[in-house]
Amino acid sequence: MNVRRIITVGAITALSAGILTGCSNSSQGGSNADANSFEFWSFTGIGQGEQVEAYTAENPDITIDLTEVGQSGETAQALTTALAGGQVPDLVLIQGDELPRFVANPGNFHDLREFGADEIADDYLDWVIEQPTAEGGEIIGIPTDVGGMAMAYRTDLFEAAGFPTDRDEVSALWPTWDDFIATAEKYTAATGEPFMDNASTTVFYQAVNQVSEKYYDNDTRELNFDTNPQVKEAFELGIEAATSGTTARTPIFTEAWTAGLQNGAFAVTSAPSWMLGSIESNAPDTAGLWDIATVPVGAGNWGGSFLAIPAGADNPEAAWEYIKATQSPESQLGHFLESGSLPTTPEVYDDPELLGTTDPFFSDAPIGSIYTESLLGVDPFYIGPDSGVIGAELQAAIDNVDYADGDPAAAWDAAVTNVGNAIGG
Repeated sequence: MNVRRIITVGAITALSAGILTGCSNSSQGGSNADANSFEFWSFTGIGQGEQVEAYTAENPDITIDLTEVGQSGETAQALTTALAGGQVPDLVLIQGDELPRFVANPGNFHDLREFGADEIADDYLDWVIEQPTAEGGEIIGIPTDVGGMAMAYRTDLFEAAGFPTDRDEVSALWPTWDDFIATAEKYTAATGEPFMDNASTTVFYQAVNQVSEKYYDNDTRELNFDTNPQVKEAFELGIEAATSGTTARTPIFTEAWTAGLQNGAFAVTSAPSWMLGSIESNAPDTAGLWDIATVPVGAGNWGGSFLAIPAGADNPEAAWEYIKATQSPESQLGHFLESGSLPTTPEVYDDPELLGTTDPFFSDAPIGSIYTESLLGVDPFYIGPDSGVIGAELQAAIDNVDYADGDPAAAWDAAVTNVGNAIGG
């Protein structure tokens, strides 16, 4: 089955950041009196409008006031402001790396167990449903998707460089990250052109999302990013890529990145499952020139989001009915078949429709099997309140080397210092 994609640029990215300067008047929260209507804040570019339209078509008595606030970081900032001011939406979508700071204050949200969340918790990957679960057992969110990882590559550019183009043969080029960087160097030596878009997302951010323990100790939940050898190794891989002369020095989601997708300025980019829609929507004329290979090491997750109901919501019951209907295993399978949004519900991972799903834009790559296999090998780690900030500072240090010829020998110490300054440590 071919997937029909509706995701656009922006997607679900842990890299989003910013301060919301204002929302429309319709999204100030705390004003709905009609029990059959509710207010929903989402971030842009992930097809929530289509889900809302489908739900209201099946439930014509329900009115949903959807506001796409901005990118994921902007939406989280807007929610923080709304919680402080007491005017909140009835339903909000929170990106995974933004979630821990809200889980730390569960009283700001409805404990979804009051609606029966504990009865459906087993429907979801255990390491995913743990993320919105507070220390006291409160469940403040229900997962909507996850981001299994892979690599997107241009078959035409690989062929011109004398490289294999078959996805299995390409995957065999890079069983490890060292092999991936070595492949990049061979490509650039053969063509004189960049191999990858950048080092911080295509190498570091994917490698650091394959670890068994990330920025916090899994048991004590204390910060340990600066002493964790797995994080340091991923950082060093990013620095190695940044100094290899194989990057296009192009951050994702920028105008230069969009242009690069279209004109072949780089041959490879990171491709967590949600990224495919961004590639397609930003470079529609390159259909059939891309394919999907496995990520080095083979497994990992980047991204995922959660639906939560603030404690001050006017119509929490209506919001819950929406969650329950749209995030059931059957519904999540439907979202994947329609848009490529990867389910968090493992019972559908052996569904023939999912496993048989291919993507014509990406040379009919079997995305159903590629991404579920990536997820099944995940060794989950704890995500803490400052995970997003830490990741951003580590990336910034690699970007400084990649884009601005910063000193690679000083990058780690600078990143650790900047993390301390950012989180007050």
